[in-house]
Amino acid sequence: MDFIFSHYNYWITIFLMMVGFYIVISRGNLIKKIIGLNIFQVSAFLLYISIGAVQGGAAPIITEGVELYSNPLPHVLILTAIVVGVATTALALALVVRIKESYGTIEEDEIHEHDHSL
Repeated sequence: MDFIFSHYNYWITIFLMMVGFYIVISRGNLIKKIIGLNIFQVSAFLLYISIGAVQGGAAPIITEGVELYSNPLPHVLILTAIVVGVATTALALALVVRIKESYGTIEEDEIHEHDHSL
């Protein structure tokens, strides 16, 4: 039981991944799909940051008395991924606005019906 509680960050990551994946595959609304993808993306960020954490590690600044340093690379990569994720979300939302203007709806089934009725 101690193993389960000591790895709570992995359980949270798995839970968020499954919630995000479920939202993406079960919803027909394009905005909800974008939200599901963002939840899935956050779970990947959490996983990567929790793997890169060093228990008792200090910032990588050379000072006296510090022997264990934390690697800043995972955190820098996640910051870059967050910026890319925000840009991707903005692009996806802009595409949803254009789809709404063209089709009059953001429901996937209605868009599919509209395309096949022509």
